Amino acid sequence: MGDPKKSRKSWERPGHPWIKERLIREMELVGKYGLRNKKELWKAQTLLREFRRRAKALLSLPPELRAVREKELVSKLYRLGLLNSENAAVEDILALDVESVLERRLQTIVFKKGLASSIHHARQLITHGHIAIGVRRVTSPGYLVSRDEENLIVPVSSIKQGIVRVR
Repeated sequence: MGDPKKSRKSWERPGHPWIKERLIREMELVGKYGLRNKKELWKAQTLLREFRRRAKALLSLPPELRAVREKELVSKLYRLGLLNSENAAVEDILALDVESVLERRLQTIVFKKGLASSIHHARQLITHGHIAIGVRRVTSPGYLVSRDEENLIVPVSSIKQGIVRVR
């Protein structure tokens, strides 16, 4: 085990640092999703890599155990909004890409809902505490929004004025 207070790396950098096509692709994604730096992209890639690793490990399990674990993994990814149906298969998990993870970030969803005029404006609103999920302020633009929370994203000013009713 380890010390619970000891922080661990939540990302891995790419194996080879100077592949031109990868560098160009990373810069496109950083610009498209308004990421602060490539480390935020690498966090999303590492998260996706872990889900894909778990899906590949399911393929080697006995059928009865595989069905149970596959259902658990699929339901988790469905709740996160990464999969479109609860009846998805392992092949659907392996077909996920990093953009599907980046689409679930709070920053992207705030921009897509029209609460911000640009992706960079969305980041600023979130970090300054102007966006809430339900009645709770979230100040992390990289927060992964689940399906349940997606409809609860509102500006803090509308909660203070009592315009929005929260469950």
